[in-house]
Amino acid sequence: MHNYRVKLENFEGPLDLLLFFIKRDELDIYDIPIARITQEYLEYLHLMSTLDLEVAGDFIVMAATLMQIKVKMLLPRQENEDLEEDPRAELVRRLIEYKRFKEMSLEFSRLEDEQRKVHYRKYFHSDPKLHMLEENEDPLKDVSLFNLISAFKSTLDHMPRKVVHQVELPSVSIDEQMSFTLDFLRVHGQTTFLDLIAHMTERIRIIVTIIALLEMVKNKVVSLAPVDGQDDILIRSVNNNVPFRAVS
Repeated sequence: MHNYRVKLENFEGPLDLLLFFIKRDELDIYDIPIARITQEYLEYLHLMSTLDLEVAGDFIVMAATLMQIKVKMLLPRQENEDLEEDPRAELVRRLIEYKRFKEMSLEFSRLEDEQRKVHYRKYFHSDPKLHMLEENEDPLKDVSLFNLISAFKSTLDHMPRKVVHQVELPSVSIDEQMSFTLDFLRVHGQTTFLDLIAHMTERIRIIVTIIALLEMVKNKVVSLAPVDGQDDILIRSVNNNVPFRAVS
């Protein structure tokens, strides 16, 4: 059996995961439900381990921090402790500061792209701009690693539970799932992740399909975009010769 490992250059950190929960569930960043967030955080760490993603030490530290805050909030308060700071306050400050810097970074990136359009270097054959996607065709379209994990979690939650588990040598490869995805897109034009893996019953096949999608995004073969209000991801081919259809 092959061991598949995924290493992403711009890997999201623990604060990104917390902001993902807050944005997805429309939570108040100043009133974070620690018990709920901690449980989901630990579930996502488990899924990241299942997908064989490297979990940095910062994620473990954040998990310990969340559990520490949870314990502090469960302890009864003394009368003279009424004026003490909310145990979540420091985490909230870190999240707000991180969110501010992240938004500034994205704004600087946008300004840099705009500046490149103003001072363009003409159409040289070797100019990398010629090989980039058209404007607004970002292959990830606000999709983060945690969107992929969320779609994977949703798939596992809907899979039938088996009492007996047979261990078999999987006969699936990344190249095979890349070919399968492209063939699926040629027939349907565009699809969602849940539709793509709807008939897959093996967990390893779903995992390898996710890895294949990441490889195809890296090579600008497909683009991904979140589906509003759902734990799902829209998949489109970058090849303009493939007809696109609306996904219901």
